[in-house]
Amino acid sequence: MSLPILTAVTDAVVEAGLVSAFDRTDLGVTVVRRCVDLPDLLAAATTGAARAALLSADLRRLDREALTRLALANVAVVGLIAPGDEDGDRRLRQLGVVAVITTDATADEVAGAVVEAAKALTGRPAIGPVSISRGYSDPIAGYGTRQPPLLGDPALGDAQARLDETDPAPFEAGRVVAVWGPTGAPGRTTLALGLAAELADLGAATLLVDADSYGGSIGQLVGLLEEAPGLAAATRAANQGMLDVPRLAVLCRDLGGGLRVLPGIARPSRWPELRPSALENVLDLARRLAQFVIVDCGFCLEADEELSYDSSAPRRNGATHAVLAAADTVIAVSSAEPVALVRFVRGLADLRELVPGVEPLVVVNRLRASVAGGDPRREISRALNRHTGTEPIALVPYDLAAFDSAQAAGQLLRDIAPTSPARVAIRDLASRLAGRVPRGQRRRLNARR
Repeated sequence: MSLPILTAVTDAVVEAGLVSAFDRTDLGVTVVRRCVDLPDLLAAATTGAARAALLSADLRRLDREALTRLALANVAVVGLIAPGDEDGDRRLRQLGVVAVITTDATADEVAGAVVEAAKALTGRPAIGPVSISRGYSDPIAGYGTRQPPLLGDPALGDAQARLDETDPAPFEAGRVVAVWGPTGAPGRTTLALGLAAELADLGAATLLVDADSYGGSIGQLVGLLEEAPGLAAATRAANQGMLDVPRLAVLCRDLGGGLRVLPGIARPSRWPELRPSALENVLDLARRLAQFVIVDCGFCLEADEELSYDSSAPRRNGATHAVLAAADTVIAVSSAEPVALVRFVRGLADLRELVPGVEPLVVVNRLRASVAGGDPRREISRALNRHTGTEPIALVPYDLAAFDSAQAAGQLLRDIAPTSPARVAIRDLASRLAGRVPRGQRRRLNARR
């Protein structure tokens, strides 16, 4: 059985030659539609009539968003470039197209590349990570119903693609740490900022990313202008296949001492700019720029209500899902107030359901005796252990004066109040993440000796 494919090739002569060759000879592929532009290609992909697409690198408005929609439709992509077109090849690969072939290749070579790309897509356990599938709503029921391809599909033949998992990384990738907390402002942004500052102070190159789609505030907390380009500019460049490590470094603000900041969106209405697929690319490149990538993400984990359109629509919380799916470590922040703790217990269950393979590290913020009574550390630890099965890895005391001073000055807590008990607790947490023994434990170890 031939593999049904779509074409969207800007060179009409090349496209006509390939379609004619596919019709004359049984090369294992059949062109079911010749698309005139990108919207036509995306519309045809949603019908489920094709398994792969052959498109030109210079196809107008081709970006990472379009390729994500093709992936959602389970359509593999093969890019066509002119011989010697290094810029087109580099852009396609930055967009995530693995299979790229030149227009002077024979029809048999092109058909083979298309079949192999479809095999590779079929061999994957899902169309993409959780952030891709949850970043967009599905079309309305009954329209363009699509089923994930099954192994052993007759259109692909008996042989299934085997992905090469032995390719070693050319560098030691940085560690992505997502800082999440439920609704009610438990202090996740303050903790993310303090944690990034302490990691940099410990000698680790650190990048702080503000990915809160409901309105970021990290830029303001460190004294940056609201109009400063940051994550929105980075995701736009990633969506166009124009983002690399040097460009990402330019978009970051260097605060000195090994700490960089990538500010977020200051206006909540700009949330569509944080596209999940582009954000994943930003985080992948951020791993090459810093040893630790601390990401302040949004509070909301629910999948937005699906829109009743005949195409997939973006979801506001897709950026948060993308961050949590890409994170190596998830820090879940709760405030010490009773209402906040109840919200946290409920939210932690949703978080565990969203990222089942990751056990969050619990941090309790704003700790004080007036809200817990007796020994607040013991009481809150017992309560969390009883209701969540997890004890907090850190308890940050409530030092209102120190935090107010830092925010008023637009500076870091470590610089404004270096002896603050809140700063000491955050530094101990940073030491744990960096693989060092916190000072409190060192003192206890020395006492035992």
